[in-house]
Amino acid sequence: MLLPQVAGPIGVFDSGYGGLTILRELRALMPQYDYLYLGDNARAPYGTRSFDVVCRYTRQAVVTLFERGCHLVVLACNTASAKALRTIQQNDLPHLDPRRRVLGVIRPTAEVVGSLTRSRHVGILATTGTIISQSYDMEISKLHPDIVVIGQDCPMWVPLVENFEFDSPGADFFVKKRIDMLLQHDPAIDTIILGCTHYPLLLPKIRQFTPESVTIVSQGEYVAQSLRTYFINHPEMEARITGGGTLHCLTTESTDKFNSTAVHFLGHNIEAESIVLS
Repeated sequence: MLLPQVAGPIGVFDSGYGGLTILRELRALMPQYDYLYLGDNARAPYGTRSFDVVCRYTRQAVVTLFERGCHLVVLACNTASAKALRTIQQNDLPHLDPRRRVLGVIRPTAEVVGSLTRSRHVGILATTGTIISQSYDMEISKLHPDIVVIGQDCPMWVPLVENFEFDSPGADFFVKKRIDMLLQHDPAIDTIILGCTHYPLLLPKIRQFTPESVTIVSQGEYVAQSLRTYFINHPEMEARITGGGTLHCLTTESTDKFNSTAVHFLGHNIEAESIVLS
């Protein structure tokens, strides 16, 4: 495959809208770079799909971002990071372009949690697919073998966000129920990771129903800090990123729907481009 070698934007991919919370933090910390966001909204959600399907869809997205000039792509999606990242890194990149990089959101979060928990008991709130994959359990165990990890799936939380019910009184029951279930399972938990990029929009509700003594870890800021450190340690990659401070968004859904939804995640209006992944 012949890929463009000139410098290009940072690619950010998600199956839907949640990755926009990661994009927001990346741009807040590193506004000088250009960014290209791709949401596979027409085929979301990925959480219920098989490993093979998630790998295929994610690879299509990565190739598209590479073809549009990205030398580095962040999988701002926990499902893609859990089910596709390693396969793409080990099997696809050597053939596509071994100089390019694809990074995920799970490892940066797992790295930082060791310095946040005192009890060494950590909870994960995530989609059913991410919990079943045990990706956080495995990554945290590799980095911090002494930490006990308890996962709790929250099947209603993404629909609450995508239907703009994240700040409604109706969300209270669903948010409180899952937090209570997690803490009842292990009362020693003192740190909770929000293992889905949609969940930052539920933060006010999550904080409302979580004891003040419990630290809540939202991924975006840690992924952004990790990427900044990556560029410091890999100046050759940083040199391949253009610095115009621009943002362009791609979606596999209708642009009207994407634009009207994205404003809730980004806090400002955008004009997306509709594409087809194959």
